[in-house]
Amino acid sequence: MSKSKQRHRKEVLNDDSNTRTNIPMDWVTASSQGGDRSFNAFLVLVDGYRKTPMFLKCHKDDTAMETGIMICNRIISNTGLFQKIISDRDPKFTSEI
Repeated sequence: MSKSKQRHRKEVLNDDSNTRTNIPMDWVTASSQGGDRSFNAFLVLVDGYRKTPMFLKCHKDDTAMETGIMICNRIISNTGLFQKIISDRDPKFTSEI
């Protein structure tokens, strides 16, 4: 293999977009509420490795702790750990220290 191909391969392997290091997420809250405990929002996360979205049913008033537990139970158990979750600084994360 030529040196330029080896260098390119090394750059591709070290590229963060090819790993699960960065997971962007956002909420979709336009769904209607159908009852007391029915879900009224979706948490959308995008797997950077497979480039596929993951949708989690949730409540728009879920706390940061409940969201973290949901991500651990439903996402990390299936995909493995990742280094960063990228969000839009939602008040549910910035209001608690």
